[in-house]
Amino acid sequence: MLKVAATVAALAVDGVAYGMILFLMSVGLTITLGVMRIANLAHCAFAMAGGYIAFALVRSGYFSLFTALPLAVAATMLIGAGLERSLYRWVYATGQLGQILMTIGLVFVVVATANLLFGSNLNAIALPSWLSQTYFYGSVTISAYRVFIIAVSTGIAGTLWAILEFTDFGARLRAAVDNPRMARCVGIDVPRVFSITFSVGCGLAAAAGILGTQIMPLEPWYALEYLVPVLMVVAVGGLGSLKGSFYAALMLGVVDTFGRYYVPAAGAFIIYLAVLLLLLWRPQGVFARV
Repeated sequence: MLKVAATVAALAVDGVAYGMILFLMSVGLTITLGVMRIANLAHCAFAMAGGYIAFALVRSGYFSLFTALPLAVAATMLIGAGLERSLYRWVYATGQLGQILMTIGLVFVVVATANLLFGSNLNAIALPSWLSQTYFYGSVTISAYRVFIIAVSTGIAGTLWAILEFTDFGARLRAAVDNPRMARCVGIDVPRVFSITFSVGCGLAAAAGILGTQIMPLEPWYALEYLVPVLMVVAVGGLGSLKGSFYAALMLGVVDTFGRYYVPAAGAFIIYLAVLLLLLWRPQGVFARV
């Protein structure tokens, strides 16, 4: 009985940590797709870009994970801002089909670039020694790295919620989305608000790509491989719902972890079945705002 409880506890920590990485990666897409109405299927490419930039910095020997993290996030945000002011500004005026085709095309460009620069091998960023430790509480084994992921992601989630709900920028963003013409009339720079929001979403994806390499290793097909789980989080959480994405990511992370452990023959089928049943029950998203 104690062994079963210890296994469940360890799996729960692993599932929550995986869910937190999914949340960080999906929250930017939740905002751009649900709030800004942009079908940005290249979103995971920014997570991969941030991960590879940090990996290259750490591999150089001059940077640790925590010195490379802010630099890689800032670089990814600059890349996102540049693309938003050039390529994405053009696609705003197109329909959803045009947005999908353009962003999927961008994904393949990023995949080819990553394969050219880093090869096809799986890569992970080296952790500091204190994050590589494992702690034992009775018969329960807890990874310091996974506890760190949970703590950092929870802090980011709380900060984002406070910004969107209680700050002037959050109010400007909601006004720009609900009625762009009226927002311009009252002096809100709508393109600037959208550009900042897009860049922040890219930075959050980059943070997930950097911090999560021990769970989701870097590879050239990263941007496509993890696009489906991220889209599932957005769909189950409800478009534009930050709280919904948080709960959905946790739920799907735990379900996937327990499913792969207890029903290994089914593999990833468990999570797809869970998403199918949830969306049949609530097509607008389980945690969607009503």
